[in-house]
Amino acid sequence: MTEASGDSYDLVIIGAGPTGLFAAYYAGFRGLSMAIVDSLPEPGGQVTAMYPEKMIYDVGGFAAVKGRDLVDGLVQQAAPWKPTYLLGRKAEKLETLENGVELTLDGGATLKAGAVLITAGIGEFTPRPLPAGDGWLGRGMVHFVPSLQAHAGQHVVVVGGGDSAFDWILALHPVAASVTLVHRRAKFRAAESIVRQARELGTRIITDAEVTAFVEDASGALVAVDVSVKATGEERLPANAVVAALGFTADLGPIESWGLEIDHRAIAVDSTMATPRERVYAAGDVAAYPGKVKLIATGFGEAATAVNNIAVALDPDAHLFPGHSSNAE
Repeated sequence: MTEASGDSYDLVIIGAGPTGLFAAYYAGFRGLSMAIVDSLPEPGGQVTAMYPEKMIYDVGGFAAVKGRDLVDGLVQQAAPWKPTYLLGRKAEKLETLENGVELTLDGGATLKAGAVLITAGIGEFTPRPLPAGDGWLGRGMVHFVPSLQAHAGQHVVVVGGGDSAFDWILALHPVAASVTLVHRRAKFRAAESIVRQARELGTRIITDAEVTAFVEDASGALVAVDVSVKATGEERLPANAVVAALGFTADLGPIESWGLEIDHRAIAVDSTMATPRERVYAAGDVAAYPGKVKLIATGFGEAATAVNNIAVALDPDAHLFPGHSSNAE
C-alpha cells in the first residue's frame, strides 16, 4: 500500500476488482495518471476475496481461467502505467473542485483528481455468520477458500445451499479427503446443474440440518462438527475445516452519501458511464442502466467507455476513440 495525502492524479479509481484494474490499464493507455483505492488489502475485489481458486468461464479469450490468474494478468496488464495502489483504505468523502474532485480517505488522507471512476462492484461485503462457528473464524472455519491446497487431505464440511457452496464442493473434491454439504433446507438456491454435478461425484448432502457445535481435540484443532438433522437427530461429522458459504450482506458505505442516483446498491449512469454528478463515473457491477447484464466482460467494456469519455472531459481536444491498442508502438 502506498500512503498519500494531497497527491494529484488525472483519475482516481475506487475499486480494485477486474473492472477497476482494466480501467487502470486503459487510463494508462490514454496517457492518464491514476490511483486505485480499495478497502480490501489485495487487488482483485470479489474475485480475490471470494473465489480465487475457482474457474471462470465467461471471460473472452479464455476457455477457462482461474480467478487468481485472471487478477494476476490484469495487474500485469496495468503495471507498465505504474498505477498507485491505495489498498486497505476506504473512500469516505467526495468534494467537487473547480477543475476536478477531492477524495478523502479514512484516516484523513486526501487525493485530488480530474475525475473519479467508481468500480466498487457490490460495495463492501460482510459474510453472514454461522452461529455455531463463533470464535472459529481462522481456526478451522472460513467463508471463502483462498487456497485449495490448504485443504488437501482434510475432511471438509461446507454449510450452505447456494451456488457458492456447491462451487466449493466441486473445487475441493479433487484435493480433500472428504467433502460433506450441510444445508438447513431441503431445497437449494444453487443451479440445478451444479447440484447434479455434486451428486454425481458422490458428495454426501445432508438437508434439513444445521451445524450446532464445533469439536476440538486437546490441542485446540478442529476435528469434527455436530449436526442436528431433522429426520434422524444428532450426528457427528469428521471435519478439519468448515466452509460457511451462507452468502453475505453488502453496501456501498459512504458512496451512498455522495449525491448519486442509487437504487439497490447500483449507481445510475448514462451511455458514457457518467453519473449526474460532474466528473464522477461508474462502471462494472456498481453501474446501472436499462438492459444491464452483470458480467466481468461487461465491466471491461464499460471501463473502456468510461475512460475514453473521461479523457475527453479532461482534455476537450482529445479524441474519444484513441485507436486500437494493437497499433500502439
